[in-house]
Amino acid sequence: MKQGEGRTASGGGRTASGGARTARRTVSALAATVCLALAAPVASAAAAGQDGGSNGGEPTAADRRTAALRAVTGAGAVSAIAEVRDRNGVWRGGSGVSDLATGTPVRTDGRFRAGSITKVFTATTVLQLVGEGRIGLDDPVERHLPGAVPDGAHITVRQLLNHTSGLWDPTNEKGGLFPDPTDPAAVRTWLDQGGLTRTITPAQVVAAAVAHTPAFPPGTSWGYSNVNYTLLGMIIERVTGHGYAQEITARLLRPLGLAGMYFPGTATDIRGPHAHGYLTLVEGPGPADRSDRDVTVQSVSWANSAGELVSTLSDLNRFEQALTGGRLLPPALMKEMTTTVPIVVDGQPTGLSYGLGLARWQLSCGVVYGHDGGVAGYSSQLWNSGERQVAMSVAPRGDETQLQAQAVAGYGFLEQAFCGTR
Repeated sequence: MKQGEGRTASGGGRTASGGARTARRTVSALAATVCLALAAPVASAAAAGQDGGSNGGEPTAADRRTAALRAVTGAGAVSAIAEVRDRNGVWRGGSGVSDLATGTPVRTDGRFRAGSITKVFTATTVLQLVGEGRIGLDDPVERHLPGAVPDGAHITVRQLLNHTSGLWDPTNEKGGLFPDPTDPAAVRTWLDQGGLTRTITPAQVVAAAVAHTPAFPPGTSWGYSNVNYTLLGMIIERVTGHGYAQEITARLLRPLGLAGMYFPGTATDIRGPHAHGYLTLVEGPGPADRSDRDVTVQSVSWANSAGELVSTLSDLNRFEQALTGGRLLPPALMKEMTTTVPIVVDGQPTGLSYGLGLARWQLSCGVVYGHDGGVAGYSSQLWNSGERQVAMSVAPRGDETQLQAQAVAGYGFLEQAFCGTR
C-alpha cells in the first residue's frame, strides 16, 4: 500500500527493519491501517481480558473502552491512553507503563508528542487569517514566499492545506533528511551520533523538498507531505510578523486555556509528567535480535508547524470542541475546512478523505473528522463526531507484525469509542 508506507528512520510507528507504517506520514498510514483492520477483526472485550461488567453483568461502555485500550498494549505497545468527551461527561483510561526502565504506570493526564495533529492548529490559524482578508485560499505561494519553491506561482495556499501541491516530502521519503530505516546499522550510527537531537530548520526542510522532483503537478493528485505545512508556517510568519508557534499560541492555545499544550521549538525534552517513547531496532529474526531505544528526548524541529506540538488528551479534546462548536471559525470557513479530497490506496477507496487540515473518516456508525499524528516513539489520534470527541496517544513498539497489530487495535478502540462495536 504505497500511500500507507513511509521511509523514515525514527518514526514511532516504524522499526528500523522496515515496518509497514510510519509515524511521520500519518493520515496516509491510517489509510493502510484501515485496510489492515478490515482484514483483521479487532479483539473482543473478552479476548482483551474483560469478561463481564464491573458488577459481573454485561460489560459497560467504560468496560469495553478499557478492554479496547488493553488490546493495544496487549499487542505490544508500551502504553495507550485515551479520553472520550460527550454530553455524558468525560471518560479517561490508560494501559501500560510510562517508562520501561521503572515500570511506572502511564498517567492519563501526562503529556506526549502529538505529531501531525499540529496541522489542525496550523490550518485553523491560516483560515482565521483568510477570514481577516490577509491570506487568500487561492493565493499562489509565490505571493507570500517569493522564490521559496519552484512553480510557486502555480501552487496555492489551498493546495498546501489539502496536500495536493505535489511537493516531495523529505521527512518521509528515502533519500531525504533521515537514514534509510531498512538499514539498522545506519540508523544506530545516526542515533549514536546524536541525529535524533539535531535541530533541522524549516528552511532546511523546504530546501530538501525542492531539491527533488515533485511527486505530481500541482492540483492533479493527493499526496501527504509535511513540507506543505512547513510552508504554511512560513506564510503565517510572513503575514503576521510572528513565528507560527507564537501566533498559534496567541490565537488558539492561550484564549482556550490550553495550559498543557505547547510548542517545544528546539528544546528536546518534554515538560512535566509524560509517557516515554521508544524506537525498536530489529536486526534479526529472533526475539532477542532487537533493542528498544528510548527516544523521548529528541528534537522535533524538523516537524515545525507540521508536527511539533506537545499536548495532553484533555487539551486536544477541548480544542476540538471549540473548533467544531464554531468558536474559532465562521461556518463558511468550516465548510472549506471540511471539503475533502478522497484518499485512495492502490486504486482502492479507504473511507478516508482530506480537507484543509482535517481528515474525514467513515466509521461503521458514521463520519468523524480529525487527524492522526506521530513522531518517533509516539502515535496519536484526535477525532470528533459532532457530539463526541476522542483523543488517544500510544507509545508503539516492536517489529512490523507487532506494529500492524497495535495499529489495528488502535483502530478498534476508535470504533469502540464512537460506535460501541468490538
